[in-house]
Amino acid sequence: MTTRMRWSERGLFAVALCAAGAGSAWGQPNDCAKLQTMTLAGGKIVSAERVAPGEFAPPEGTRRSPEAEALAKKLPAFCRLAAVATPSADSAINIEVWMPETEWNGRFRGHGNGGFAGEIGYGQLEFSVLGGYAAAGTDTGHAAGGTDARWALGHPEKVADFGYRAIHEMTRIAKSAIAAYYGNQPQHSYFASCSNGGRQALMEAQRYPEDYDGIIAGAPANYWTHLLTNALANAQALTAESGSYIPPSKLPAIAHAVNAACDAQDGVADGVLNDPRQCHFEPASLQCKDSETSECLTAAQVTTLKKLYAGAHGSRGELIFPGYLPGAEDGQAAWMPWITGPAVGRSLLFAFGGGYFTNMVYEKADWNFKSVTLDEALKTADEKTARALNAVDPDLSKFSTRGGKLILYHGWNDPAISALNSIDYYESVVKTMGKPQAEAFTRLYMVPGMLHCSDGPGANSFGEGPGGPADGQHNINVAIEQWVEKGTAPGALTATKYVNDEENEGVKMTRPLCPYPQVAKYKGSGDTNDAKNFVCATVSK
Repeated sequence: MTTRMRWSERGLFAVALCAAGAGSAWGQPNDCAKLQTMTLAGGKIVSAERVAPGEFAPPEGTRRSPEAEALAKKLPAFCRLAAVATPSADSAINIEVWMPETEWNGRFRGHGNGGFAGEIGYGQLEFSVLGGYAAAGTDTGHAAGGTDARWALGHPEKVADFGYRAIHEMTRIAKSAIAAYYGNQPQHSYFASCSNGGRQALMEAQRYPEDYDGIIAGAPANYWTHLLTNALANAQALTAESGSYIPPSKLPAIAHAVNAACDAQDGVADGVLNDPRQCHFEPASLQCKDSETSECLTAAQVTTLKKLYAGAHGSRGELIFPGYLPGAEDGQAAWMPWITGPAVGRSLLFAFGGGYFTNMVYEKADWNFKSVTLDEALKTADEKTARALNAVDPDLSKFSTRGGKLILYHGWNDPAISALNSIDYYESVVKTMGKPQAEAFTRLYMVPGMLHCSDGPGANSFGEGPGGPADGQHNINVAIEQWVEKGTAPGALTATKYVNDEENEGVKMTRPLCPYPQVAKYKGSGDTNDAKNFVCATVSK
């Protein structure tokens, strides 16, 4: 889902980008202004202008961090093309394509969106151009904040644009602009994004397998209708009765109890559950014996916590969407903002679920989340929006046959989208295509201690911005490029935990990220903060 963006792009949108490979020019650029006369099927060019070095200024009102402002001053000269795609009468998909004037590395990178989208990620485009890439971004057809879905009310074509058309239109137009500007098509095309962007990534691999050669899908919200039915289930559980809500003041006690029960199971007591599936924490152990305090749970709160861990189930007991795994309850970007919220009905998932069902499913501005059963809600959601929003097709044979490579990753501690969802999708691909064929083009990396797309107590950095690691062991973006361009399949990646995650300052620890189903296992001796003292091994669930 995602609602914020860090300088390294590991927030709600995408794994950070790197500058590896920049340097060789693949074409001599034409006059950028002449692209204004390009003819586009199903769209039009709005503007095409050369941006001088360090002179980029985003549209007025664009949210920008101080780091992004400083980064903009380092940009080289580039051609900035703006276009609008209109695949339907109710479509107006804004797209920008940025192409470095010199030292283009021959690659194109498409960027996705978090949450309900609604704006172009200029920070993402900046990182790509700094790395020598031609790049594109889109607002997916509407202007709004990431948790605002009011634009969808009464506009099914805009829902289709958001769901699958916009990224494809962006890609199509970007490749046309690149060919017109450089006189050459990109040698290779890549897409990397997280959360809703991870859903967009899988949608591209499934619906438009010819668009990209390499795709990175982080924490994908690809089972959209079921994911947000689970958000509805959470909202109903947290408000079932007056005492059902779990306030932020009790989350530290839950996290402490989980770690006391399970942290040392992987051989290292470090506040990180290496594989939370191994943790069988019993919420009832926290039930208050006497008067209620912040260190215990009431009987109603125990019931709520069990439901959050269990995930949504239908009336016949069938699982709708997997629940949250233990180990991520406390922290700045953990359960409080996403699941419980600072107060009743103020969590991000409450906003996402309410916005989705109100505006896309029931199309009633006064829709009440307590007015439906989960069975009814899921049935209606699937009927109305599954085709446009779900990206769950396990048959990726067309993508694989043309040489496409796919890397998925997911933080075990994700409080927005259960990490089990990515495992379920990956295993469906393996089952459908067969293990040898699946392993020839796809990898899944589960990240211990990482929250939603970034942050958390674990080693959560594995691909940074310009100047970051330029090898496929430490940078997932380089890994996908080496797989596509050299046939070098990725093995274990090395992730880093920084003392200051926001600025990537001071290495606190490193850990291997192992290709699923392997996990990192401590060898039994040596510094537990050093990745070299761990080995990838397959363990029982």
